[in-house]
Amino acid sequence: MKTVCRTDVGRVRKVNEDATHIQDGFIILCDGMGGHKAGDVAAIIAVETVREAVSGKAPCVSTLRFAVQKANEDIYRRAESCKHLHGMGTTLTALWMDRDAWIVAQVGDSRAYLYRDGILRQCTHDHSYVAELVRSGMLTQEEARTHPQRNIITRSLGTDPQVTVDLFEINRQPLDRWLLSSDGLTDNVDDSEMAAMLGGKSLDSVADALMSLALSRGGMDNITLILAEDDGGDRV
Repeated sequence: MKTVCRTDVGRVRKVNEDATHIQDGFIILCDGMGGHKAGDVAAIIAVETVREAVSGKAPCVSTLRFAVQKANEDIYRRAESCKHLHGMGTTLTALWMDRDAWIVAQVGDSRAYLYRDGILRQCTHDHSYVAELVRSGMLTQEEARTHPQRNIITRSLGTDPQVTVDLFEINRQPLDRWLLSSDGLTDNVDDSEMAAMLGGKSLDSVADALMSLALSRGGMDNITLILAEDDGGDRV
């Protein structure tokens, strides 16, 4: 597996509240909640807790569910015990490579996309207010992109004692490309633009182009993206 990661604080924020981990076929992207205190702390706790919980274990849906739920508990307890951390939270999107499939975990509105055979599809569901309106037919995708409440998320790690984690598996196929991103990218670059960039170029050039485009359109939020290409081999 080949991977590339890019992150940028953006043009407005002073702190980068995104956190990532890439190792041994396991990828995590977290976006600390910018509207709350210590989003960067929540994102780091999530990455470290999940990483440690799966370390040395074979890829498994139940193991990943336990790891993400433990991260939620750790963030929540930390926030309850420290007044200056109260209310912190984070999204989490994770990929774990098994022999024949990828295990995907999702909480929040960061995203995982799969680019296969020239077609890009979003594999995760946003846990956000506007995404729920889109799924119910009350908003179109275009309307959702500019909705004033588009950044309100309905599920995150650390804001409640318990959390429900979306978990599913997708079969592996050589030359598949995955894109994980925080909303700093997807708020500024639409799916058709990402699809056009993902075909035929090196991961480095795709990552640079995506980051450059997102920044050129304002960079109002932190921007983080991870690209992974499945070469059909074992975890590396």
